[in-house]
Amino acid sequence: MQQRNSDADLEGDIRRTYAGTPVRVRVSGPLTSGGHSLLLLHGWGSRIEHMWPLAAYFPEDTRIVAVDMPGHGESPPPSEPWGVARHVQLVEELIADLTRGPLVIVGHSNGGRIALTMAASDAPPANLEALVLVAPSGIRRKPTAKVRFKRAVARLLKAPFTLLPGRLGEGGVDWLRHSLVWRMLGSSDYRSLEGVMRATFVQTVNHYVEDVLDRIDMPVLVLRGAADRDVTRDQTDRLVAGLADAGYFEVEGAGHFAQTERPDVVAGAIRKLITAEASPGRAAEASA
Repeated sequence: MQQRNSDADLEGDIRRTYAGTPVRVRVSGPLTSGGHSLLLLHGWGSRIEHMWPLAAYFPEDTRIVAVDMPGHGESPPPSEPWGVARHVQLVEELIADLTRGPLVIVGHSNGGRIALTMAASDAPPANLEALVLVAPSGIRRKPTAKVRFKRAVARLLKAPFTLLPGRLGEGGVDWLRHSLVWRMLGSSDYRSLEGVMRATFVQTVNHYVEDVLDRIDMPVLVLRGAADRDVTRDQTDRLVAGLADAGYFEVEGAGHFAQTERPDVVAGAIRKLITAEASPGRAAEASA
């Protein structure tokens, strides 16, 4: 288990090693503030700065922590491909090291996927009290006609290689996956990546949480920008329906990055959840 550092009360940008890899962490506020702490988790392709605008809407003595995930911002890529489980391990070690008292995780997009996976585990951090998820990923999106077409083409391209024996077939599939044609079938995020980060991306985006939502017993507030084209209302509706204590709030004037486009509204929702009475239906109360 990650040992707590003696200098955990430092503030500003610091360097830490969690889950065996170095990362940049930003810390604000005293370690033992007596109130709630906030942990800000950015999405894929983002960094601390895409979450930190929220910090301006909380008192200076609020403990706020954010991290550049491996391969993002100023954190180097991991030495091998990571799935969601390793990201969860990193976050758990960070929580033990840099937070005390009741904790609210604010996760955007892939940060929401990581937070949901951790909350659904057999032993989530003892001080984790609630989640606030902004355009969270992890719920399957109903495929568009364009996506269905790309999947059909990919199956056709793979079919001949699957008929070849053993390593010959495996080598053919590996060659195909590194070809320009295959890359063009992938998303823009996939096409922009190479090596360990491309493999990490594939493992991460193919991790879904629908089957574990019933294990989450803490309040979860879900926010989505009204103009979000990356996460649909159908996805957030299914997420909220699968949780025991969940609320939904749509952020007008925002797209996929509501926490940077309307940080005042997102911070207000966080404060409302924190101050809501601790009772069943707390997240729904905060979204009203």
